[in-house]
Amino acid sequence: MAEKGKVYTRTGDDGTTSLIGGVRVKKNHIRIEAYGTVDELNAQIGVLATYLSDEKDLTVIRRIQNDLFVLGGYLATDQSVMSLSQTLALNEEDVEFLEHIIDREEGVLPPWKGFILPGGTRAAAVAHVCRTVCRRTERCILALAETTEIDRVIIEYVNRLSDYFYVLARKLNFMAGVDEILWQKRCSFEK
Repeated sequence: MAEKGKVYTRTGDDGTTSLIGGVRVKKNHIRIEAYGTVDELNAQIGVLATYLSDEKDLTVIRRIQNDLFVLGGYLATDQSVMSLSQTLALNEEDVEFLEHIIDREEGVLPPWKGFILPGGTRAAAVAHVCRTVCRRTERCILALAETTEIDRVIIEYVNRLSDYFYVLARKLNFMAGVDEILWQKRCSFEK
């Protein structure tokens, strides 16, 4: 047993961990993969925040990070053993919040011209990393949904979240005056 105040407990040395509710599962269980990827996304968003200076963007990012903690707790709860706490629920308003932010940001952007390559400013590049980690998070949650009931709002939220990071990346480049790099078919390079 770990001493009081120690970070390590040694209880996971056998390759297992506890879900909320006390059930122990292997650390490579799809549920652990799902909420672990949520945690990874949240860490990437923390990196993104270090490149942002606009207070509106930072306020949105902080709300998203808090929402992801809620999502992680939701995924870490074995609802067959323990009732889900009301504090661990996302709702339609959370999805609508993201849709509102996406619509607001798209309102300042030039029309979409085609597929873009991730990059531009450092902030935009990191936003693209967040987008791709968010898509992986979505795939993990969908894999978990094959064996466990997952509230559809969770899936909607994560889907909108990746859209948000795409739009944010575009906005960050636009606001910095950096042109988006459009994808070109291979034949364009052979000339």
